[in-house]
Amino acid sequence: MGLTEAEYNLICEQIGRLPNYTEAGLYGVMWSEHCSYKNSKKILRLFPNRGARGQVVTGPGEGAGVVDIGDGQAVVFKTESHNHPSALEPFQGAATGVGGILRDIFSMGARPIASMDSIRFGELTSSHVKYIFTETVHGIGHYGNCIGVPTVGGETVFDDSYAGNPLVNAFNLGLIDQKNLQAGRAAGVGNSIIYVGAKTGRDGIHGASFASKDFFSEKEAQRSAVQVGDPFMEKLLLEACLEVIEQHADALVGIQDMGAAGLVSSTAEMAAKADSGLSLNLDLVPQRETGMSAYEMMLSESQERMVLCIKAGHEQEIIDLFGRYELDAVVIGHVVEGTRYQLHHRGALVADLPVHSLVDDVPEPDNPMVRPAYLDETAAAAPFNPRVELGETLRAMLQRPNLASKRSVFRTYDSQVQTNTVEGPGADAAVVRVRGYDKAVAMTMDCNAFYMYLDQETGGKLAVAEAAANIVAAGGEPLAITDCLNFGNPKRPEVFYQMYHAAVGIAEACRVLDTPVISGNVSLHNEYNGEAIYPTPSIGMVGKVASLTDVTTIGFKHAGDGIYLVGDTEADFAGSELQRMQAGRIFGTLRDFDLPAHRARLARILGAIRAGLLASCHDVSEGGLAINLAESLFGTGLGAEVTMDMPAALLFAETPSRFVCSVTAANGAAFCAAVPEAVRIGTVTDTGTLAITASDQRASARVSELEQLWEEAIPCLMNK
Repeated sequence: MGLTEAEYNLICEQIGRLPNYTEAGLYGVMWSEHCSYKNSKKILRLFPNRGARGQVVTGPGEGAGVVDIGDGQAVVFKTESHNHPSALEPFQGAATGVGGILRDIFSMGARPIASMDSIRFGELTSSHVKYIFTETVHGIGHYGNCIGVPTVGGETVFDDSYAGNPLVNAFNLGLIDQKNLQAGRAAGVGNSIIYVGAKTGRDGIHGASFASKDFFSEKEAQRSAVQVGDPFMEKLLLEACLEVIEQHADALVGIQDMGAAGLVSSTAEMAAKADSGLSLNLDLVPQRETGMSAYEMMLSESQERMVLCIKAGHEQEIIDLFGRYELDAVVIGHVVEGTRYQLHHRGALVADLPVHSLVDDVPEPDNPMVRPAYLDETAAAAPFNPRVELGETLRAMLQRPNLASKRSVFRTYDSQVQTNTVEGPGADAAVVRVRGYDKAVAMTMDCNAFYMYLDQETGGKLAVAEAAANIVAAGGEPLAITDCLNFGNPKRPEVFYQMYHAAVGIAEACRVLDTPVISGNVSLHNEYNGEAIYPTPSIGMVGKVASLTDVTTIGFKHAGDGIYLVGDTEADFAGSELQRMQAGRIFGTLRDFDLPAHRARLARILGAIRAGLLASCHDVSEGGLAINLAESLFGTGLGAEVTMDMPAALLFAETPSRFVCSVTAANGAAFCAAVPEAVRIGTVTDTGTLAITASDQRASARVSELEQLWEEAIPCLMNK
């Protein structure tokens, strides 16, 4: 059940007796890390949750966070993990990860309008990793495509750190009129608890506990912890729930998804938030299997299910509404006096617990921290001196899976359904317009785990800073973030050190950039046979694009435009893709990052975009400047002549807070005045050739050749 002896003894003390089997099971899932965040609450308290601009409507504590975008509207967004299930059953693990995050969004009253994902796998050198990769991508595409929510962006990373424990983090964003905003509460004595959606089966039992334990090869048979999804039923559930929210608001008290820990987490959390008691009759729970015990029904994580609290006297109108969608809707209990959580099954009282003990009184262990020894070893390593032949290195880097085109991934996703996608996969940030208004929402997912491994605090800053740079490059103003903190076993002092210092860096960046953390997820115990993944706190950031005319893309637009580099380039190779390619490992130190200077630069770039001065803008990140220039040409039919007063090796350095912008001749002077650190480095041409002159080398190549290498890299690896 995942309880320690100390936790079990505390439960006995809190309830004044020994728990029975069902009650112990309830505590086992509710006190698991996945539901209680017991090992991470101290860390999560480091994060700012309110914005200086008053942009946050709802922060952590509900199904998802909510940010104001004006006109009485808001966006609702969150990210969740489905890592362990995807390691066992990658198709269903990934698919149900998408389904679960969608329910978090529409349970708040928002209509989901865009999904993203952050997925990480081992290197594409083994048939097992290729299978996990292929089926994960298929699962994400299947669920999103079937339910009709576009997958508009994300990130895909390969490293052997993730070979035995892949990461599947799902993000969704919904749009809401703020008057329709809901909360997961079960309040009002006598009000009814209505179960809606799919029937309960035995799939997903102990899913929350399973996600809160280390992963070992012998656990690969634990497939009962993996749920099975049905996107077509979820579509019906989505529409029915939104109809209740929008047309039956007078009847609805609260609504919540049955996610991790299923029926127990949803109902107990709704009662605890309202300081209420609940009495449930499990004989009434719709079941698709015979002979299910109370334990199985309460812990099942069968998908496409929700719980509603409905005012007494309105039950039939809600039941009839769901009936029109051919969905089960059954009154299974009521809100009662006090704060007891009571379950009845086959005429017996099978659980009688204080609800706050189950939900709120989870002990927070005092985990020790120890600085990992490897940090000193990597920092003490001799400086990395890359060997670069400009043309050959550029071709080789473009074929690195982490830099290569991900078209083979996102072509399986429908990114245009709902017809609101302005910029989809492959952009610095995805952009989705708000129908009926001259505005849009930009979103991105980012985390460089290689930086995080070398320096957790600076890596945390850089993850948020990179996300903000992507939002601004697309023409958006960063508003807030959601995160998914993927780490190993928190009981290991070195891992807890990584968690704490990563959070310190993330928190500082969020404060300086005024992008508060409004929702998220913690996924711990990401280890395989005792080896932890790289620390990987994925950052999902959302921004507002004030006008559709501000939307800016990465591709160069016109021959004759000037190419400008914004930001200084240093010999930043620690954790870089060039270092991974040439040295086969990562080492070195990251220079400290100037967050206030970055914020000021972002403001200048955004101001230039809003003034209409830029033809294109592309954040310089993984792979460095040479990769950025090539990407700015792909798909355009254009070329570029670039001259840099630096050695060729620095073209692959990964110094942060840099942008490549193209500017028409008419706007050149105004752009340089608006962004004084911008330096002209070249000109867009109509030759179809990328020519780069460094201080020590010159190289040129047909853009079509480079693009073919870039596009075919991952498909070629998959076919080996």
